[in-house]
Amino acid sequence: MTGLRERLRLIAKRRDLKTVIAYSFDFRTRILPFIYADLRMAPAGVRAIGSALADAGFPKTRIVLQQWNPNFRPSGMRLDGGLPDLFLISSLQLHSAECMKLIRDACRIEPARRPLVVVGGPKTIYEPWAVFPVDPADPAAPDLAVTGEEFVFLSLLEVLLSNWGTNETLRSAFLRARDEGLLDSVPGLVYRAGEELVDTGIQRLLGNLDELPHPAHGFRLLEAPSRGPTLAGRALPADRVFEHSPIGALVMTFGCKFSCKYCPIPAYNQRQHRLKSGARIEDEMVRVRDEFGIRHFFGADDNFFNNRERTLDIIRTLGAGPVQKPHPRGRIRWGTEATVHDTVAMREHLREVRRAGVRALWIGVEDMTATLVKKGQSVDNTTEAFRLLREHGIMPMPMMMHHDSQPLWTPGKPYGLLNQVHRLRQAGAATLQVTMLSPATGSKLYEETFTSGLAYESAGGRKVEHYMLDSNYVIASRHPKPWLKQLNIMLAYLFFYNPVRLLISLFRSKTSLWLADGFLQVVGMWAVARTICRTFGWMMRLMRGRIVRTSRVPGSRVPMRSPNGGPAGHALPGGVALRWKEPAGAAR
Repeated sequence: MTGLRERLRLIAKRRDLKTVIAYSFDFRTRILPFIYADLRMAPAGVRAIGSALADAGFPKTRIVLQQWNPNFRPSGMRLDGGLPDLFLISSLQLHSAECMKLIRDACRIEPARRPLVVVGGPKTIYEPWAVFPVDPADPAAPDLAVTGEEFVFLSLLEVLLSNWGTNETLRSAFLRARDEGLLDSVPGLVYRAGEELVDTGIQRLLGNLDELPHPAHGFRLLEAPSRGPTLAGRALPADRVFEHSPIGALVMTFGCKFSCKYCPIPAYNQRQHRLKSGARIEDEMVRVRDEFGIRHFFGADDNFFNNRERTLDIIRTLGAGPVQKPHPRGRIRWGTEATVHDTVAMREHLREVRRAGVRALWIGVEDMTATLVKKGQSVDNTTEAFRLLREHGIMPMPMMMHHDSQPLWTPGKPYGLLNQVHRLRQAGAATLQVTMLSPATGSKLYEETFTSGLAYESAGGRKVEHYMLDSNYVIASRHPKPWLKQLNIMLAYLFFYNPVRLLISLFRSKTSLWLADGFLQVVGMWAVARTICRTFGWMMRLMRGRIVRTSRVPGSRVPMRSPNGGPAGHALPGGVALRWKEPAGAAR
């Protein structure tokens, strides 16, 4: 990665690359548990690509967040007086509808002037074929899908810039490189070749995250919030970034030692645990605070306590350095994710965790009785983990997962959903997240959810749409009355977020951070109202309408192959038959 960045800086001295990066956002996803953070925290992934470009010597880059710029239209974008050379779109699966709108609008630009359109992010990592239309003649199509991280994107950029002629567009250089097979040596790309899609393979992961470009670069590239369809003359000034993004998302570690069947994390990380050093994380936090005024951070970790020795290296570095020293802009505070099992295992070091600035931990409780999934959690050690966190001034933020066999209430037993929510609340939980077990792309259970007939295609005449794939909607269930599952989620939130709970949090708080606890209750009550308004209609369709199930795994409707004609690494069984035959006599 370091060598790649150095080579790109040499190319940048003779190339003037202009790039616009858009983060697609569907406002229908504004329900619990995402409300507030969805608008007040600039996403780390799209900023990472911007940081990579700026670090490589291409400062003419702008990051447009659709949640801040809902009326942005690529066909009208201008950067430094003209159309950009490169237009990138990053999208979650939830925001697919808006992603496709951005693609279609970008393709309205006449081909001779059109920037190279590339789509990336979690959507294309798992389903790259979904952004390509079936008809190869359909003009509303991206040129390329990237199924990897910064290393893959920069590797692609090196190939394109090295073959970019003086009197041609970057898109023309891409088309020539594609036809000459120059892209096939970069794993992690998918592009159209005639009536097929070519998949160059699974991405190569960066092992040492210290080699990533500094995230401070990305904060300087953000487009200011606006209702207009075009770009402003300059990016959001550094002294106004905190105003719109008071929380900074930082990548610190990747990977989890547990292999839950419903979770795509282990497969995505290729069973590896990757991380940044404590010194690098300290530098990122301090620099972002000093330059932009952001002193609250969220660690985009899969399981921060995954490895005790590596975790201790990070927290001891942060606890002893400038992160916790007095500063005119305040001490740095941050939160991240962990499991019950690993939190209890770190009990002797929680004082150091607090000293490092941690004030909140999102805990993957899932089901306290371990009926749904076993990750070393139980009623007793969950309560013990929360007690330990409270004693050290760290707010526990449980994440629960409702399932078909779990009732709303069980008298005298901690199995019902409300029973567990009540125990968590008494144990000092500051927030609550309750989702329904749903198909997650990249997980072991994904295909089975469809082939077993568990997944819904529609309910009451309304099709299941992408924005509903956040596990807040009941879209896969064998329960005879699935509307009860949707109602249970609403009742669980109402049980946790209410005026009585607000008064208790202010006057009888289980944590020393009583003011933050009260603030979270206020935001939670507002968010519950929005969540019920959004999901109530779906619950009524589940109750009164006909439920149509699907048994087909979503897959590519366009044939996919590898560059050498073999099977594609990102193809799923639900796709069309591959135009590939195994050589006669090949070993199986």
